[in-house]
Amino acid sequence: EPQAMVDFPFNTFVNDETFALAVGQTLIVPEGSPAKVAPTVPAFARLTPSAGTVVGSGAFVWPATGYIAQNFAWYHKGIDIANASFPPILAADAGKVLVAGWPDSSGYGNRIILDHGNGYQTLYGHLNRVYVTVGQTVKRGDVIGQEGNTGRSTGPHLHFEIRRGGVQVNPLQYLK
Repeated sequence: EPQAMVDFPFNTFVNDETFALAVGQTLIVPEGSPAKVAPTVPAFARLTPSAGTVVGSGAFVWPATGYIAQNFAWYHKGIDIANASFPPILAADAGKVLVAGWPDSSGYGNRIILDHGNGYQTLYGHLNRVYVTVGQTVKRGDVIGQEGNTGRSTGPHLHFEIRRGGVQVNPLQYLK
């Protein structure tokens, strides 16, 4: 319903009387469903160079700037780093891209999963832009995407997970 979009706290309008929208503005449709995106490389991808053979160090850098909007918990297996300016997303450690795009309806929206080759994987969810492709290698600190608001998201943020041996662990215990 249109009123649900007007009432949604993260939607803003050029004019609060007429609810006019600006070109390029993001509008959240509460209870909406995400558009289906083919599991191939998204059309908006800007490819970055491959880093060659890499193995993660196990020392993770912060993947984004912002504030922690939601902590790790038994019901939320990552941290949410929010920033309304949609900053670039960095590879927390060197690795190989396993997933790049929106391959399913799991709620992460556009995401990247990196395998660090040492038992660790990282997941970067809700991205607006994906700058890498499956099979590509990246170095720690490389720009791999842009923060966004895709999938089941309540506003612009990065959902970030670290998986050790396939199990999600609290990223705050690993980030430097």
